[in-house]
Amino acid sequence: MKDNKLIKSGVSGVVDGENQTVGDDELELINRFTRRNLAKNEVYAFSVVLCDNDVDRDGERFTTDSLYELEKLFVGKTGIIDHNPSAKNQTARIFSCKVEKIDGQKTTLGDDYYRLKARAYLPVCESNRDIILAIDSGIIKEVSVGCAVGRVVCNVCGEDISMCTHKKGEVYGSKLCCGELVNPYDAYEWSFVAVPSQKRAGITKGHKIFGKENDMEKILKAIENKKAFALDESDSRKLCEYIDGLKKSAKDGVLYRESLTRDVVGLAAFVQPDISGETMESVAKSMTIEQLREFKSAFEKKKKAAFEPVPQLYCKQDKRNNAVENGQFSI
Repeated sequence: MKDNKLIKSGVSGVVDGENQTVGDDELELINRFTRRNLAKNEVYAFSVVLCDNDVDRDGERFTTDSLYELEKLFVGKTGIIDHNPSAKNQTARIFSCKVEKIDGQKTTLGDDYYRLKARAYLPVCESNRDIILAIDSGIIKEVSVGCAVGRVVCNVCGEDISMCTHKKGEVYGSKLCCGELVNPYDAYEWSFVAVPSQKRAGITKGHKIFGKENDMEKILKAIENKKAFALDESDSRKLCEYIDGLKKSAKDGVLYRESLTRDVVGLAAFVQPDISGETMESVAKSMTIEQLREFKSAFEKKKKAAFEPVPQLYCKQDKRNNAVENGQFSI
């Protein structure tokens, strides 16, 4: 995992049995990405299924709407090997992309099956001879794609999959739970891979569960629900700032508790002298903040009553015989 990108590989990426030559219209599309106009015999083209709307082995799928968004994002993106982002590792480039509905085929959830199919090209030259042969012979066949989506939504309840209590792969009623990848906002590469993990097409998916005002509520709930999530650089910075704030608040809380404990133990020495300081301190350490504040308030009232000053010229009426105490001070 790097940043907020998850790598997953796909099966049956390169489409067999399709014409690898290009027509005039396709050549015009290809030459939009070249420094000079290439001739038809200088170009090798092939079709590749990038992703679809079926549930993959990670329990996630693109919605049909997301496929149509990716249709626009993947045009012009580079094909590489094993997701190694090196200029030397570039092999092909997508020049057109289209969502296709496959008649008579359904997804695991029973929906009509849609896939995102692209046309890619690479120049015909000596250095590309081996890869062209590998594609034609079916040796290079599996692909995965790199993209990022805004949210992963639970198809059962509609909440973020990291927030809800449903688990991917489990059935609720008659509905298989999965994470639906929505709001794609970037497509950065596609790659030939050796080990596939998705059923029909491989995908590298990134998603953000943050970006709104209640970011920290979301991450805390995700942790509480033991959900996995990914962070990009911005989200990591927000989380660090939030943790620093918690550390400061915790330090302030410790200092306040220590001060409150000292006050309670000190007051107890006046109003409960029969209880040793060590015992009172031990008891105070087990109290909550609210309990300490309650004890402090009660001890302060008791201390005030016990040590309230009495005027020297003080007279007290005896209710039984109207006798006056402290008569020696009477005038």
